Amino acid sequence: MENVKNESVYEPRVSIIVPVKNCEATIRELLESLMHLDYNKEKLEVIVVDGNSTDKTCEIVSKYLVKLLKEERPGINAARNTGIKYSKGEIIAFTDGDCVVTKDWVKKITEKFKDPKVGCVGGNVIGYYDNVLSNYCDESILPVMRVFKKREILKNIKPPLHYPAGCNMATKRKVVKDVGMFDERIKHGFDEDEFVERVCDNGYSMVLDPEVLVEHKHRLTLLELLKQTFNYGRGGGLLLKIKGAKSKFSRWIILSLASFIFWVSMLLSTALYTFFTGSIASLIVFLVFLLLPPAGLTFFYIHQTLSRKDGKYIKIIFYPCIDILRALSFITGTLYQLFKKES
Repeated sequence: MENVKNESVYEPRVSIIVPVKNCEATIRELLESLMHLDYNKEKLEVIVVDGNSTDKTCEIVSKYLVKLLKEERPGINAARNTGIKYSKGEIIAFTDGDCVVTKDWVKKITEKFKDPKVGCVGGNVIGYYDNVLSNYCDESILPVMRVFKKREILKNIKPPLHYPAGCNMATKRKVVKDVGMFDERIKHGFDEDEFVERVCDNGYSMVLDPEVLVEHKHRLTLLELLKQTFNYGRGGGLLLKIKGAKSKFSRWIILSLASFIFWVSMLLSTALYTFFTGSIASLIVFLVFLLLPPAGLTFFYIHQTLSRKDGKYIKIIFYPCIDILRALSFITGTLYQLFKKES
């Protein structure tokens, strides 16, 4: 009789931390998805950290078998740190109150941590709703959340796209002990990114895998999306103040600001020169600089539409306009935070 060797199952204890604030409209579906995870329930804990909700979020959460904590301090990183402090898992996973996780989410995460060199895992965050704006968030040249086409193992973060989103990422308790907790000074945006960069700087690798999947309830209106992007810009400005040019994210933000300032400077200088001299050549240069961003984006979406054969021709006009508005919102938010006096 042949001896069959059964490999020991890697099934570490997992803590899922969910920072929430005023999520009564979305939290129930997340909690339902967490209750139906395909993972050993004895090795799984869910910790919801509430940041002073004024709606029925806590009332809804209290109906589920989860640990509910209160966090008085502002900022999502304060909530994350409180969750970590009261958690017991070897693996610590994070998602948000406006997400829905897939049934195998935890299993897919833990598989990646079999390699002791892996310090961080992230995956795809796709739209929960099927509408034009939600589809845009996934298909934009710069997706609102992270969307990866293939599995990658990286030793360094690569802004602006190759790093996890905070609503679909995980790390190990050992890693947190090695690199420190989340930086609570960073709010609005880039809050998790600084942590991930520290993880990589300390010699750990990160895995980005589209199979690690959550659905996110993207903003339902253009105004809400632009407000979200403005706040991301504020987070970028705050990161610049705190980290200077030491962070790769900071350097990416500096490059974005420099590119924007150069573009605006060229538009103003050529417009003024054309106004005072009537030069046709300077007028052409002005028009080239003015139309280059929307033209480039339009060609990108034409190629995307034709290659996917999805028939979504509306994106050719609709998507470039939103991209430009988002870029302006982000830059405005960054500049606002840079010049804002901290209290």
